Amino acid sequence: MLQLLIVDDEIHAVEGIRSGVEWPKLGISAVFSAFTVQQAKEVFKSEQVDILLCDIEMPQATGLQLAEWVREHYPRTAIIFLTCHADFKYAKQAIQLGSFDYMLKPVPFPELEQTIQKAIEKIQEDTKAAQFSQYGQFWFQHQPVLIERFWLDLIHQVIPPHAEAVKRAAAERNIPYDDSMTFIPVLIGVQRWHKELTLREQKIMEYALKNAAEELLVGNHRNGQIISLDSGRLLAILDASSDGNFESALTGQCERYVADCKSYFSCDLSCYIGDAVGGQDMFGMVNRLREFERNNVAYNNKVFHISSASLRSAYYELPDTTVWSAMLNEGEYDKALQEAINYLEKLLQREIMDVMLLYQFQQNFQQMMYVALQKKGIHAHQLFSDPRSLDFSANATRSVTDLIAWMKHVVNRASEYVNTVEKSNSVVSRVISYIKGHIAEDLSREDIANHVFLNPDYLNRIFKKEVGMAISDFLFQERLKLAQELLAKSDMPIGAVAAHIGYANFSHFSRMFKKHTSLNPNEYRQLHQQAQQH
Repeated sequence: MLQLLIVDDEIHAVEGIRSGVEWPKLGISAVFSAFTVQQAKEVFKSEQVDILLCDIEMPQATGLQLAEWVREHYPRTAIIFLTCHADFKYAKQAIQLGSFDYMLKPVPFPELEQTIQKAIEKIQEDTKAAQFSQYGQFWFQHQPVLIERFWLDLIHQVIPPHAEAVKRAAAERNIPYDDSMTFIPVLIGVQRWHKELTLREQKIMEYALKNAAEELLVGNHRNGQIISLDSGRLLAILDASSDGNFESALTGQCERYVADCKSYFSCDLSCYIGDAVGGQDMFGMVNRLREFERNNVAYNNKVFHISSASLRSAYYELPDTTVWSAMLNEGEYDKALQEAINYLEKLLQREIMDVMLLYQFQQNFQQMMYVALQKKGIHAHQLFSDPRSLDFSANATRSVTDLIAWMKHVVNRASEYVNTVEKSNSVVSRVISYIKGHIAEDLSREDIANHVFLNPDYLNRIFKKEVGMAISDFLFQERLKLAQELLAKSDMPIGAVAAHIGYANFSHFSRMFKKHTSLNPNEYRQLHQQAQQH
């Protein structure tokens, strides 16, 4: 329902219009009246006015001045002018102000009703147009998101990979698509960042990579989309059906993109170009590209085409690590590492390397290192459980470059620690320091050995050789010394003293204390505190 305002300085004219028109029939729910321009403005400020029926000649301010104000503040209001003068100047001004109509008094009520009805129809048309405009704006703002969702649903098989299902899904989303269209998918995979990034920094960099891909690969191409698949992976989907030369130029565009990303975003990445396929075949083609990327463990910053893949998987016997193991046992870590690297480089030269061979090589090399360290009493799994070592290990099977980086880290860390162990004084010093710093805890021999990544028996032999007693005896001796000092020099309750040196059982503490001092804790305190007073 709409509302209307009548503005005229003649009261009888206003009342005549109010009573002479069948407002409910027109769909007018409320009719307001004003006798001056100022009163009309007050009505506008308090009510919604859809139609303004306004006299032109009024004292203080004219209807034309009111219309100008209304156009500025309430542009959707339809304005119908009433006047006693058929003056062309008035008509011209009314048209310039965008009035809906210009009528001469006295206006027959049927004619006025027809004009108001036309104004109402115009308002309804404008309202629909405005709603459509808002929807259209929403569509064009959000269509890229809808298209991205369409491709993701297709790639993840939410949309079945059948021609009719794809066509129907596109139509439901109002996406331009037909069976004759073909698309080229390009998988972009980040192989590594050249500097450490926080999760937030990595997200920012991936956003920059996406923007660069939109500029260099999609450009002004009418049907192109860059989609984020998962961490470090983008997928460009490019329309190949409208430009016959596009496919041949794509390799060069990808090469430029790879070079620019390496220069400006400090990363290694490769592009994997698929064949032109229809929408129903996109799922299968993207899976082939993913497998292609997974098997590229040898080359960085390259552009590959699925139809001319240079990487090939082949059976190849893994190396005999006997000689490398002997080098490790003799402490020749650098030589063993170099031999392993040389072997990998030979595989690269012969183009015999895929992810499975890389994985098997990494497992064998790790086993060889663990056995060598075990022989020296070192707990390898604990030595390599720090965050940096875990990061190297997680990336080791991504590429030969990452594998070599992991091997260097493992060998260097093992070599450094073996040298430390062989200098037993430094290991013993660490053990003593650890015992003194954790003396209030329930320490076991295994806990202490784990702290220095050594086998408990092996550590105990080193410790006894340097200190002259077993670790357990040294631990008790340190606890006894501390208990004696606390009893003699403080008023700490005996139970608290026991707890402070790692004894939860007070009776057991008392027995052990008396066994080694011939006095129970209370007797020891009284004897030494009396001696201090004298």
